[in-house]
Amino acid sequence: MYSNDHITEIACSDSIGIIIPTYNAVSNITKCLYAIQASLVCPAILIIDSSSTDNTCKAAMNMGAEVVSIPKEKFNHGATRQLGINFFPNVDFLIYITQDAILASPDSIKNIISPFKDEKVGAVCGRQLSHSDSSPIAVHARLFNYPDLSAVKTKENIPLLGIKAAFLSNSFAAYRRTALLDVGGFPSDIIFGEDTYVAAKMLYAGWKVAYASDAVCYHSHNYSMLEEFRRYFDIGVFHSRERWFINKLGKSEKEGKEFVISEIHYLIKNAPWLIPSALVRTVLKLIAYKIALHEHVIPLTVKRKLSMNKVYWNNSI
Repeated sequence: MYSNDHITEIACSDSIGIIIPTYNAVSNITKCLYAIQASLVCPAILIIDSSSTDNTCKAAMNMGAEVVSIPKEKFNHGATRQLGINFFPNVDFLIYITQDAILASPDSIKNIISPFKDEKVGAVCGRQLSHSDSSPIAVHARLFNYPDLSAVKTKENIPLLGIKAAFLSNSFAAYRRTALLDVGGFPSDIIFGEDTYVAAKMLYAGWKVAYASDAVCYHSHNYSMLEEFRRYFDIGVFHSRERWFINKLGKSEKEGKEFVISEIHYLIKNAPWLIPSALVRTVLKLIAYKIALHEHVIPLTVKRKLSMNKVYWNNSI
């Protein structure tokens, strides 16, 4: 375990490794890396690139990042991130960031590491704010899921919080190496949700999962209705294939209802003309999720068309 002094002195040390999976990210990888390098710590940065066809790798190397390339068809949300653990065999803390996440403050990395002062904290989720071009629907999604209030969750919080107890996003999250290894690391074959998978495993192994509202990045998506459908199909596949997750944490219906109510209230005040669109999206997401719960009877070719993560199905059944 690590003392409070160790956490305090972590800046400009070899104790942090940052892992960023990329694919054709030349339009934003420079901004992502620039924000990291402007932070108050000096972490080593690894780019795991899925054979980009643009200049992502060159741009990253020009900014001093290490780059490892993998075949596009070998990308997997869990297995690819596990490579980062193997690449950084000696660091104490691993931070995962997606290529389209931009740190909002020079303090963000320091703040996402800070909760590890509690030696039982195994993972920390940072706060995500919407980009300036975000739609009201996208803005609400970030406000609902990433409040301005830090928290620490344990197994004892599951009866009250349900599936929300394991909420974590690898768009900006940090892990204690020993805790991550304690639960077996990231799953080797998963369509989606490798972050919440690990968080749930940690809670049941006696670790704590923290949310640091002062560790902030900009990250959001203006998903189309079709993209929303495909995303929720993938969530449903995750829940279908990892039944233990729902069995231990509970179904997602309660959180879904709370989200819809909150979204309608937000849109009434800020963009009432989008309420019909929001309701249609809700129905499509529910349909996609319900279909995916029965994906074992759906032909592979159909599942690939319904899914956002199409590469996953190349090596799956």
